[in-house]
Amino acid sequence: MTSFVIPLGEVGATAQAATGITAYAWLLVALPLFGAAVLLLGGRRTNSWGPLFATLMSWSAFLVGAGILVNLLGYAGEERSRSLHLFSWIPAGQFQVDAGMLLDPLSVSFVLLVTFVGSLIHVYSLGYMEHDPDKRRFFAYLNLFVAAMLLLVTANSYLLVYVGWEGVGLASYLLIGFWNWNPPYASAANKAFVANRVGDLGMSIAIMLMFWQFGKTDFASVNAAVGGASQGALTAIGLFLLLAACGKSAQFPLQSWLGDAMAGPTPVSALIHAATMVTAGVYLVVRSHAIFDAAPTAQLAVVIVGAITLLFGAIVGCAKDDIKKALAASTMSQIGYMMLAAGLGPAGYVFAIFHLLTHGFFKAGMFLGAGSVMHGMNDKVDMRGFGNLSGAMKVTWATFGLGWLAILGVPPFSGFWSKDKIIEAAFIGEGWRPWVFGLVTMLGAAITAFYMSRLFFMTFHGEKRWPKDAHPHESPSLMTVPMVILAFGSAFLGLFLALGDRFATWLEPVVGGGHGAEHHPVLPIPVITFGTLALVILGAGYAWLRYWRDQVPKTAPAGSLLTRAARQDLYQDQVNEGLLMRPGLHLTRSLVYADQKGVDGAVGGLAALIGGTSARVRKIQNGLARSYALTMLLGVVVILGAVWVMQ
Repeated sequence: MTSFVIPLGEVGATAQAATGITAYAWLLVALPLFGAAVLLLGGRRTNSWGPLFATLMSWSAFLVGAGILVNLLGYAGEERSRSLHLFSWIPAGQFQVDAGMLLDPLSVSFVLLVTFVGSLIHVYSLGYMEHDPDKRRFFAYLNLFVAAMLLLVTANSYLLVYVGWEGVGLASYLLIGFWNWNPPYASAANKAFVANRVGDLGMSIAIMLMFWQFGKTDFASVNAAVGGASQGALTAIGLFLLLAACGKSAQFPLQSWLGDAMAGPTPVSALIHAATMVTAGVYLVVRSHAIFDAAPTAQLAVVIVGAITLLFGAIVGCAKDDIKKALAASTMSQIGYMMLAAGLGPAGYVFAIFHLLTHGFFKAGMFLGAGSVMHGMNDKVDMRGFGNLSGAMKVTWATFGLGWLAILGVPPFSGFWSKDKIIEAAFIGEGWRPWVFGLVTMLGAAITAFYMSRLFFMTFHGEKRWPKDAHPHESPSLMTVPMVILAFGSAFLGLFLALGDRFATWLEPVVGGGHGAEHHPVLPIPVITFGTLALVILGAGYAWLRYWRDQVPKTAPAGSLLTRAARQDLYQDQVNEGLLMRPGLHLTRSLVYADQKGVDGAVGGLAALIGGTSARVRKIQNGLARSYALTMLLGVVVILGAVWVMQ
């Protein structure tokens, strides 16, 4: 492997005005948004051609992104940043916010990932959703999701990022609950929506703190003002940004929604869990690197969250028999690697995004492979009812296998070049941190090798455990061609980006690097590399013994205490219920009681007092002249008595 270099130096050149094709970058968002509008407003008249139109809009956005990439490559590294002003968004006295787009190596990397992988998923969906009567609406939601994600990663301010952030949340809710006639699917969509609202609260508070501290929310102004901000304010902003990232990227402690999100159609799982929504949190942390670099406490919190989540997801993945939920746990774990790398500061920013890109290819490919297996197995998801599908589904087996080798980190496949760099970076530092975080990443690699090999062997190898009505067959070309293309990326993208530190050089203008001092891990790099590979072999070998060589029972055995806990997602729902839902329910009931008996009671009592008094006073007005005369006489007596007393 190449020598390890920590990116140092000045970060981020001033963005220049967009010219050439970058001046048309607004089409990135406009094209898929237009596709969504046409399909949603066009109604049933678009049923026949709507899905193809939505796919065309997604591919058109990719072509615009590719053109922007070519344009930026024509400039020197420090000049690869373009700013596109769109319009004056919020003119409110001294607070002026312009809607604009920031096109730099970081945002363009995400644009290409989202549009390319997202467009392949559109193509796959043409086959997967062919017979669904509501496929037009499904493709409209896909376009809406892509548009929101592109706005998120190209926005030039935190406030505009928030618009894309919420758009992604809305689109994910619509896609996860697409088959909402099924109550558990509707519940899964609600759960994802609520969990993300908690993270979104963190995002909104962080933006408010930025405005209070800096008076601005655009990236350039915030980054320029970080040096003069107080340590406490920066730490608070960093922690709230981390809370936002935990919600979108399903990181501890807001990870409980990810497994249930498998309720949506399989293309949704590939889109949300591979290349788009769950990567938004990593993007937010890396984009906010100036804040986290100046707030070591918040930066350490990012590393801790990533370390906990990568082990959490890996342990959960070991006990899942649902192929899609096992892949969801894997996504949680791999995003944990990325978050950990992003929390390492300059030592990890590049590798967090590097692994994000390679993961987008091999995880999307495996999710689509899972959908292909379901297509051939009557929509079954229980791997204990699969086995030996490699012969009946050769293309699916081969493409899934390349993704499996990539996520294991087997050289020369993509994961080896990205995940192993994160492991190396984790071993850099002083004191206890490199040993704890470095060993956590190595342990995570071993567990990953076990549960991903378990998934691969239970599905494609061993003895047949098919139901009697199953007739597995290969999927149509509309589904297999995207899988083949993603498998090609799983095999070679990592090597392509790693050669000559190509990707580190590309990302240098945003996060720095290339001309800094060389730093070394606390262990020699060959020791880390071969130690990791040895653990991967052990994990995969143990899975081979358990799930290929030995007979796999068709029903899951009781298992150990840890296995039972992992099947229940380490009781994350129970913890949330005990710590959040139940206390919140009691608090709500207490507030309702206080409102009814206190506020409403006081208002009601005052009204009753006035009403009762009025009713009694009203009796005096009886229409009898002698009663009025008597009242006047009593009044005169009272007045005379008062005058007499006062004398």
